[in-house]
Amino acid sequence: MTTYIVRRVFWLVPVLFFVSLITFSLMHAAPGGPWDRDLEARQVDKRTQELLNERFGLDKPLFFNLEGGNPLDSQFFNYLWNAVRGDLGPSYRQRGRDVQDILFQPPEGKHIWESRFGYSMQLGLLALGIAVVLGIPLGMIAALRRNTVADYTSLFLSTIGISVPSFVMAIFLIIIFAVQLKLMKIVQDDWSTPGAWLVPAAVLGFHTFAYITRLTRSTMLEVMQQDYIRTARAKGLAERIVVFRHMLRNALIPVVTILGPALAALVTGSFIIETMFSFPGSGGEYVRAIRNRDYSMIMATTLVYALLVAVANLTVDLVYGFLDPRIKVGD
Repeated sequence: MTTYIVRRVFWLVPVLFFVSLITFSLMHAAPGGPWDRDLEARQVDKRTQELLNERFGLDKPLFFNLEGGNPLDSQFFNYLWNAVRGDLGPSYRQRGRDVQDILFQPPEGKHIWESRFGYSMQLGLLALGIAVVLGIPLGMIAALRRNTVADYTSLFLSTIGISVPSFVMAIFLIIIFAVQLKLMKIVQDDWSTPGAWLVPAAVLGFHTFAYITRLTRSTMLEVMQQDYIRTARAKGLAERIVVFRHMLRNALIPVVTILGPALAALVTGSFIIETMFSFPGSGGEYVRAIRNRDYSMIMATTLVYALLVAVANLTVDLVYGFLDPRIKVGD
């Protein structure tokens, strides 16, 4: 187990390296730069751009310095070296602020959960909670009452959730709850109330809810055909015990193993929903960084998201070995 964990942790190094390399290449391949315009959308003169490039090291080669000296004295490798040391760099658009402060520092006197990344994590956890609380029971009911109205309803909802993009669902719910019923504001002024989180979390978690429902239904139907289920019923066990102790426990193994990647996907994929609802999370900041060519913010957010996904996958691999003793971790 220890050897497997160490090997997987070391594998994170090349994964994060290639993620940063691809992100850096795409970022600089896009036209424009962080100094094209200032914060008031006025054109920045060429001399000022040269001084800013020199100040932030953007006058150096992108990947390798072939003009003598240290060949790794370039923008890419300098950023990687600073990131390894915990320095994610300054923001080029929010001048005077560091990227790690923007993402992880909460307002004065507040908890870290009220930072931008903390808000995104809370939204992802709430969306995952909604998906699990609704998806697992609905999938169970659909399997136990196959070819009934409950089964057809679950299939209908899960098909919609898998087929309809989240931003389309967001527009649909905004029209219903904000425009027609006037039960919520399109742009919230205060995110401290639980009701303000409900619609963004529901939209974000709807696709995961649909996937969990389908997966729970299919695994329950498979487990119901196993010999040990027939044996449990033949022994005279109550149907409640058969369903919850034997059926559900084994059917949930595939569901539990996707929860880690599902949470990572909800957090990393929330930037569209955060932008549509003006949610104060890291996803909206990521979109603004791309629009403003804030290179350090783009790189830092991408690396944080990649690390979150990699750790989630590692956690799931370990949990899967504990849930099913027949599986040896590392096989």
